[in-house]
Amino acid sequence: MAKQMHNTPNLDELENGPWPSFVSGLKRLAKDSDMMVDLMGQLETSYQTKFGYWKGGTVGVVGYGGGVIPRFTELKNEDGTPKFPEAAEFHTLRIMPPAGMHYTSDLLRQMCDAWLETGGSGLIALHGQSGDIMLQGISTANVQVAFDKFNEMGFDLGGAGPALRTSMSCVGAARCEMSCFDEARALRVLVNNNIDDMHRPSLPYKFKFKFSGCPNDCVNSIQRSDMATIGTWRDNIQANETLARDWMASHSVEDLTNMVVSMCPTRAIRLVKNDGAAAGEGVTKVAVSDTNCIEIDNHNCVRCMHCLNVMPGALLPGKDKGVTILIGGKRTLKIGDLMGTVVIPFMKLESDEDFEKLNDLGRTIIDFFAENALEHERTGEMIERIGLVNFLEGIGLEVDPNMISHPRTNPYIRTDGWDAEAEKWFERKQATA
Repeated sequence: MAKQMHNTPNLDELENGPWPSFVSGLKRLAKDSDMMVDLMGQLETSYQTKFGYWKGGTVGVVGYGGGVIPRFTELKNEDGTPKFPEAAEFHTLRIMPPAGMHYTSDLLRQMCDAWLETGGSGLIALHGQSGDIMLQGISTANVQVAFDKFNEMGFDLGGAGPALRTSMSCVGAARCEMSCFDEARALRVLVNNNIDDMHRPSLPYKFKFKFSGCPNDCVNSIQRSDMATIGTWRDNIQANETLARDWMASHSVEDLTNMVVSMCPTRAIRLVKNDGAAAGEGVTKVAVSDTNCIEIDNHNCVRCMHCLNVMPGALLPGKDKGVTILIGGKRTLKIGDLMGTVVIPFMKLESDEDFEKLNDLGRTIIDFFAENALEHERTGEMIERIGLVNFLEGIGLEVDPNMISHPRTNPYIRTDGWDAEAEKWFERKQATA
């Protein structure tokens, strides 16, 4: 029987309303856990005072420098003892999940049992923005015990601190028809070849890989990762007339116009009469009914995915698939939020050599980051400070017009020397063709 619950009027208020509340989950765990009872006491105090009472420290397991987030309470009684002793230590273990978040139901049950059996609070977050399984709430004495148990199950600690963080990939080809490359393999190649930087933090600050199978970017790689690998294609969008007609059977021409044609950001889609004529070069044409077709000008398509998402199966990514690689995405730190900047507009990712090339690029970027970034500075902030041209030179990439972070907003530009620079660029392209 757990200790008596603390009075928590502010937390109780969060259980009101139609939506599920995390407070209900905490109370359910608190029925059998003194740690969760005292956690709620400390959390209630924070809600009352509008101040957080956790501080860091040093906690680890044998042989690893990362993977554990230490949390010690700062709420003390007058004699210096913790006000909520059972939650005085509330550390988090970051466990590396399988690529694509694939689990069996039996494994999930084993994880839950192991977390409680080794002294954990029972609180689990699947998954953090870095992709980790977040096992939240354990004492210093039990950290090694819990890690050993999960290690026996085949799990490894993820990254924490100024390290390579746990990578994250979408479920991809396992369940999604939009997938343009093998996301799980890409994740495993990059993690397995750079695991030392994850377990033994030695970077200026954190570094993240993320892998999205298509431009829908379901793992937020462009906003949340230092190196984003996003699936794309460079030929025509594929069309399935049968599914297009099925879609149209439950929609009107107005729906097609409002939901698909007018929503294209580059006006690359138009509605035309079904005259039976073949599509022109670079055009995807699909009959949605006996009287109407849609035509997609693939040269003006920017892969926003809207039409593919609205008409699932009727429109699909092209056959010539690959990836776009962007560098420097992150959330707010020193200079505000940044999205990744394109450094490789398109590369194939199919053969062993392709994956080796991807890994070499990742390793080169990490090494450059380690040598040139300032302390507590992300890759995107380093690029802002030293300039994109210097970064590209440092990692051995030629400058390309497609290397952009956002479209140009000022149409007035100087063109001095453009002809000479254009000739150099075309010469480089011919030399590498």
